[in-house]
Amino acid sequence: MFRTNTINFRMPYKRILLVLIVFLSFCTSCKREFSNDNYVAYFGGEVANPSKPYVLFCKNNIVIDTLFLKKDNTFFKKFDSLTPGLYTFKNEPEYQYVYFDKNDSIKVHIDSKDFDESIVFCGRGDQKNNFLMDMYLRNEKDKNNMFEVFDYKLDKFNTYINKINNLNKKYYTAKKAEIKWSDDFDIYANGIVNFPYYTKKEIYPIIHKMRTGENVSDKLPKDYYAFRKNIDYSNKELTEFSPFVMYLDHMLNNVGAINYHNHFSEIDLALKTNINKLNIADTLIKNEKVKNIVLNNIALKYLLEDQNMVNNQEFLKTYHKYSTDNSKKNEILKIGNAIQLLTVGKKLPEVKLINSNGKSISSNDIIKQKTVLFFWSEKLNSHLIAVHKKVIELKKQYPDYNFIAINLDDNIDQWKKDVRKYNFNPITELKCENFEDIRAKWAITKVHRTLIINSDKTIKNGFTNMFDIHFEEELK
Repeated sequence: MFRTNTINFRMPYKRILLVLIVFLSFCTSCKREFSNDNYVAYFGGEVANPSKPYVLFCKNNIVIDTLFLKKDNTFFKKFDSLTPGLYTFKNEPEYQYVYFDKNDSIKVHIDSKDFDESIVFCGRGDQKNNFLMDMYLRNEKDKNNMFEVFDYKLDKFNTYINKINNLNKKYYTAKKAEIKWSDDFDIYANGIVNFPYYTKKEIYPIIHKMRTGENVSDKLPKDYYAFRKNIDYSNKELTEFSPFVMYLDHMLNNVGAINYHNHFSEIDLALKTNINKLNIADTLIKNEKVKNIVLNNIALKYLLEDQNMVNNQEFLKTYHKYSTDNSKKNEILKIGNAIQLLTVGKKLPEVKLINSNGKSISSNDIIKQKTVLFFWSEKLNSHLIAVHKKVIELKKQYPDYNFIAINLDDNIDQWKKDVRKYNFNPITELKCENFEDIRAKWAITKVHRTLIINSDKTIKNGFTNMFDIHFEEELK
């Protein structure tokens, strides 16, 4: 009999309570009778503090059904024929995965104020989904602890991530033996263990060099990337599985790097490197959906890092040659237009922000001197703390700058709660009023972006990173 305390991973106390509460409240209704020749399945649940009055049920990023909440915030749906596989459910803006085998009958408990931490599944098919959820939370906790780990020397870094990976593998092996899940589900169970580990290995040399200035590429053991040869890069089942897509993106950063970089200027090197990544993705990945996702990620990152308009056009010619995703092409075109508005010397486009009193204010009104705008999210706790600590030190060295923190989350109450909790005085704390607006006008797609603005509201650098080793040179 498998016991969770035979290994070092234990279900968090909060989730144990949730499991008990959810099972007592509505799991007894999950028993269903099925015949052998149908694919009937059931999906239902309860959403506490819903952000929207419905739950979207999706496959491959396409909405299959909109499940409206009843007055008691519950929902339920019988699917007459549901193909086994990985799906997502959304109470926007949050989402999570749910896997259905044939004739599964699954209920889920969600609290939108603490979305991921609150999720518990019950019913026929619950165990494998609770495993995915537990692994997701473990990976998120590990990710939050990784910020300083990338500064470690190679041996210490390997020791740290191998220890975490071995614990994850023990947990996976024990659960697989207990639950006896299908080979199709094992694609995701195995992937949620392995791909985050592979991702750490891929990004370590890049982040380590960026943060410390040390190039460890020549010091890596010969078998450091041996895991690459065992990966099926064209597996269509992984098309929308974020751990796999994220890994592919980082792997291409490494494989696409050009070593004879002294032959090119920094701008031309960025162009050639990213075109090289597009070429490799086209050759390596045979599945069209997977390829399009990776091509889109390459395009978004390149356009947000290289601001040479001539090179941008040359890059997009190659991107358009390989990509068949017309909807994403339009989105990338919009990002390209936003980037042109952020050229050095142009006025920073106006967006609406919210101050500590809950009042809407213009970004034009907050810039009265040289200003650094940086971003954070309570979902990335380690970055939240690290970036504020970094700013507190920078304020001492550069008192002529005003440093303004902008939160990108949706929940105003949570933002105020976090500001009170951490109390990072004397930093000015604001919140974006509309993320889509700030995304469109300032091309914000990730929290690590930093903008440096002159006192006359013109842009000095709209695409920098506070943790770049050369960041302070831009403040002088």
